[in-house]
Amino acid sequence: MFLDGAFIPLWYLNTYCPIINCETMKKALFLVGGWDGHQPEKIVHLFSEELRKANIATDIESTLDALADVERLKTYDLISPCWTMGTLTKEQSDGLLAAVHGGVGLAGIHGGMGDAFRGNIDFEWMVGGHFVGHPHVGEYTVRIKDFDSPITKGLPGSFAYNSEQYYMMIDPAVHVLADAGYVYEGRHSTMPVAWIRRWGKGRVFYSSLGHDPAEFEKFPDARALTVSGMRWAAGDL
Repeated sequence: MFLDGAFIPLWYLNTYCPIINCETMKKALFLVGGWDGHQPEKIVHLFSEELRKANIATDIESTLDALADVERLKTYDLISPCWTMGTLTKEQSDGLLAAVHGGVGLAGIHGGMGDAFRGNIDFEWMVGGHFVGHPHVGEYTVRIKDFDSPITKGLPGSFAYNSEQYYMMIDPAVHVLADAGYVYEGRHSTMPVAWIRRWGKGRVFYSSLGHDPAEFEKFPDARALTVSGMRWAAGDL
């Protein structure tokens, strides 16, 4: 390749300054914090690395300050909170809601997004559901419901999982990608495990899997589902 009359090897450009990709490279913002029991730092670094493998640049913030800066948020294709519990100021809540409604993707897992910012009804509505308990901890089967989604492409029809099984309150308008049977106090129900939705122009993905980062090594299908969901929310699939 020639640049201003000088020959520059393409391998050099792709390695140190990928001009072809720089203008179109997507960007993700991870927010890491909240309850330490979910090991948010390990979760975020795991999926940050996965997105980088997919040519998505990532920033990691350990405060929620960025959420109040809507103009900054608009520079990202994806926001991924890993912040079990915690609270948002009005400015942070309004900024996040506005950014996603305007087209920035939102994706997260387990308590990092499904149990984040308890009592913030607008946030819970945007996510499409929220955690209320995990009366079952142990083995269960995750069943894929939408085989046509790019998020579930390549996944088996079902896969075994062993961890906290979240019981959640769900917006009936979400599009369920995967579910599982739930038996609690003798009552049988079907509980969504992963879903997608739209919030204005923004894409939203959520999966209840992932209490412990080690689960994504032990259950690679859960890892693949999460990575694809994040990429979809970022507009990369």
